[in-house]
Amino acid sequence: MCLTPGPNVVLVTACAVNFGFRSTVPQILGITLGFGVMILAAGLGLAGLLQAAPQLHDWFKYAGIAYLLYLAWRIAGANAAGSKAGRARPINFVEAVLITWLNPKGWVTTLGALAAYTTATGNVLAQTSIVAVVLAIVCGISVTIWAAFGTAISRLLATPRLRKIFNRSMAALLIGSLLPVFFQFLTPPGFRPPSPAGKA
Repeated sequence: MCLTPGPNVVLVTACAVNFGFRSTVPQILGITLGFGVMILAAGLGLAGLLQAAPQLHDWFKYAGIAYLLYLAWRIAGANAAGSKAGRARPINFVEAVLITWLNPKGWVTTLGALAAYTTATGNVLAQTSIVAVVLAIVCGISVTIWAAFGTAISRLLATPRLRKIFNRSMAALLIGSLLPVFFQFLTPPGFRPPSPAGKA
């Protein structure tokens, strides 16, 4: 789950292409530490709070969608480092933490891991801490690999036109990663797809 493309991966790759690996390090650290803290918070009660207050869960979704759409807009308008980039800048540590906390894919990974690798009778703090540390390390390795990939392909995007095409493509991928969340909003509560003919 950490290695497959999602909002964080798209943003890290785009940032590395446009600003270089070194400028992406604060983003890598923010994603990694933010993910670990999110897992700890979920394992120690935040997940239960979200289940008890569905409106809070919806607020997280709305905020996440709005913020990721804003970042897609920023990527689409970003220029190459060294050009007249205007207000374009890499994503900072705090923004990276916020992206991670509002990332729907991150929540799916978090809740799935906690359900699979913790027990009701064990030490909740110890188990959750182990899951948080392991996933944070894997997440850090993943985004570092994608940032290195972005740095490598930046050499192939030497012209402003190619850089613009790349940035708009990454913005489209980021919006595409939100489609499952949009479909949740469009699907009526309790809706179940019809069964194939002849089957119950």
